[in-house]
Amino acid sequence: MTVSKMAQNLIGSEIIKLAGEVNAMIAKGEQICNLTIGDFDPSLYPIPGELRAGITEAYAEGHTNYPPANGVAVLRKAVVDFTRDRLGLTYPENDILVAGGSRPLIYATYLALVDPGDKVVFPTPSWNNNHYCHLSGATPVMVETSPDNNFMPTAADVAPHLEGATLLALCSPLNPTGTMFSRKDLEEICDLVIAENKTRAEGEKPLYILYDQIYWMLTFGNTEHYDPVNLRPELRDYVIYIDGISKCFAATGVRVGYAFGPTVVMDKMKSILGHVGAWAPKAEQIATARFLHQVDAVDVFLDEFKTQVRESLDVLYEGFKELKNDGYSVDAIEPMGAIYLSAKLDLAGKTTPGGHTLQTSKDISFYILEEAKLAVVPFSAFGSDASLGWFRLSVGGASLDSIQASLGRLRAALQQLN
Repeated sequence: MTVSKMAQNLIGSEIIKLAGEVNAMIAKGEQICNLTIGDFDPSLYPIPGELRAGITEAYAEGHTNYPPANGVAVLRKAVVDFTRDRLGLTYPENDILVAGGSRPLIYATYLALVDPGDKVVFPTPSWNNNHYCHLSGATPVMVETSPDNNFMPTAADVAPHLEGATLLALCSPLNPTGTMFSRKDLEEICDLVIAENKTRAEGEKPLYILYDQIYWMLTFGNTEHYDPVNLRPELRDYVIYIDGISKCFAATGVRVGYAFGPTVVMDKMKSILGHVGAWAPKAEQIATARFLHQVDAVDVFLDEFKTQVRESLDVLYEGFKELKNDGYSVDAIEPMGAIYLSAKLDLAGKTTPGGHTLQTSKDISFYILEEAKLAVVPFSAFGSDASLGWFRLSVGGASLDSIQASLGRLRAALQQLN
């Protein structure tokens, strides 16, 4: 039996596959510190109590039928208010689109803008853009980034690739690195997009920016989140924002995401998702609308939540820096946002006690899993070369005690290599 060429060549999520293998080991009784999936253990990171109570209340009120295809009006109004008050971005309710998390919204952006063969430019590592290009038939233009700039793209990185491109896909704070755009870097990239669009003939498709800021409330220290339209208001007609509650409220399973941007694009995205039926459950939408208006409750939750996430990230970061200072071939980038640590395990060429020479990032991750009982995701799962010795460590699914214990096992595993 044959299937479409798209389906034949579709690659499944390496992260989900790896997480499945880890969960199978855990089910067999293995004590694994699982830092793979960008998710939260609800026993460690429960959703806000007000949101949980609101969901229960909304179901009790009978909100169990289909929601409007673009989202219930009260939620779209709440998103308008929340985005205006928190980010200084003002969009009308009709330009807000609600869906079951951010994934359908990103996919709808691709389908609304990209024709088969169109160029889509995105940095590596980055989350899933390679797969969305495959699903939409786009020509992927992967821009390699460097740890010297925290794996964030610069204007110099993207400039050679923007001519004739349809979409520039950006994310900050970035999954998988936990790093963020500086104001200068994002401003310079925005200026490139403005300049490129001035070269396009009337009626020619412009260059759009897909700006995924799903982690924007999870920033640490003095780090500040920046976005294209606030920096360059003239880009308003060319930026599609991806946002939602999944990450910043530990509500990945609640499945409420939203997007906003230029009317002409949002209208087409609404039609696409209307046919797909990718809406968030109505009760969850009602509850989210009510919670977003509870300013004090939102602030209290975020303060406590960010403190807990930051503590786990800091323990990992300091642990890797200590290992580096002790002469081991590891490193890490100080976390700036999201729930991820970028960690380097520069172990290619080293030999295991069993006589196997580590060659690729997958070899390294398997060794660390077997010997240190520490599960991490190589950047190769995010479009980077398999030889790159950098990994994503996601702290949402592991306790602080588990993370601390894993660092001792990691040290022992590193000591065994020749």
